Amino acid sequence: MNETGGRHSFSGKLGFVLSAAGASVGLGNIWRFPYLAAQYGGGIFLLVYVILAVTFGYTMIMSESAIGRMTQKSPVGAFCSFGKGALNRAGGWINAIIPLLIVPYYSVIGGWVLKYLFAYLTEGSQVMTDDSYFTGFLANGGQQVLWFLVFIVVDLVIIFFGVQNGIERVSKLVMPVLAVLAVALAIYSMTLPGAMAGVRYFLIPDFSKFSLMTVVAALGQMFYSLSIAMGILITFGSYMKRETDMESSTVQVEIFDTVVAVLAGLMIIPAVFSFSGGDPSKLNSGPSLMFITMPQIFHNIGGGRVIGILFFVLVFFAALTSSIALTEACVATFEDEFGWGRKKSTVIMGLIMAGLGILSCLGFNVLGNVRPLGMGILDFFDFLTNSLMMPVSALMICLLVLRKIRIEKIEEEVMQSSRFHRRKLYRFVLKYLSIPLLAVIFCSSVANAFGWIHI
Repeated sequence: MNETGGRHSFSGKLGFVLSAAGASVGLGNIWRFPYLAAQYGGGIFLLVYVILAVTFGYTMIMSESAIGRMTQKSPVGAFCSFGKGALNRAGGWINAIIPLLIVPYYSVIGGWVLKYLFAYLTEGSQVMTDDSYFTGFLANGGQQVLWFLVFIVVDLVIIFFGVQNGIERVSKLVMPVLAVLAVALAIYSMTLPGAMAGVRYFLIPDFSKFSLMTVVAALGQMFYSLSIAMGILITFGSYMKRETDMESSTVQVEIFDTVVAVLAGLMIIPAVFSFSGGDPSKLNSGPSLMFITMPQIFHNIGGGRVIGILFFVLVFFAALTSSIALTEACVATFEDEFGWGRKKSTVIMGLIMAGLGILSCLGFNVLGNVRPLGMGILDFFDFLTNSLMMPVSALMICLLVLRKIRIEKIEEEVMQSSRFHRRKLYRFVLKYLSIPLLAVIFCSSVANAFGWIHI
């Protein structure tokens, strides 16, 4: 609720599209997508990813956005609008708790990005070429906490200003800049010596490299990249005006997210090919890619410091827009379920983020011996949310539509403002494919977390 008692809303279609795209375009696009593409066949991985995004991804985005707009509530209230039984309440609260657990550790990584951006601005690129620079930073609990707190203050200030004046205004400013930076860095990367071999590997499908793991890896990446089952799309859907074309908005979010993922691949894969002499296995995943490999590449190319600054500005924008969306999903739940005002909800969310985030920071140093399920604290939160809770949350959404709301009601909601061109596809995927695909995501995610398979 806003200060006058009415529900927050985006000003129009553009506000929703850029805010939802900002939620989707995050660290996963930049440090996980290029790695998976390199490991699972390049062009064939990209082709499978796009097919899954325009089918299963489209279906989930449409479902969540429609539920939000239909009910005008955040996840808990949205689920309970169709019955207050235990299953509905559980589904709503799982969707609400996921962002509450994700955004603290996600913001820790956002703090790492800010630290590197500051280092490029003040120290140059040489100091970051040694592996020990990153490990030394992780070992320094005070430094980590400091940059983490700076990141969450930026996040919370934007949330404090509300949906239109905060989230939407920042998204309209940041997302076009992010896109321009991504295009510029991709073009630069493709001009490096030997880079075109990486471009061909990434863009041209080689069907001989297709395997079941290509599908599994692409499915998992698509699921996390589009911000499905995090409470975000239900919340943002509840801010969507009735006249906003839901289907075209969804298509534009899909396109924006996929284009940025492709640009991330074109930024990173050609650069790694150039740096390694054409060896895709040199492309690491996660923090080591962003905070060790990429700084080494930047230092060894012309204008490396400038490129490093632009790269970490882009990554900061990607991390910030996603963290804003996660935080807003939580603040909306506090407002709807507890009747708190926006200021109180934002302050309490800030305290939760600080507490859980500092735990993740200290998991690399002071609390290094605390290893739930044999994992570091940050990795444990990631496993709990991404591997366990999100597939269950998505399953709850599918069951809510299939058994409580019914597909026909979702179609009616969409067709208030849209022609629903992919209506038959939506029905088919939701009825016959969604639950088996979610089972694959759940099993592969758990198996990967415990090292039984490697994705």
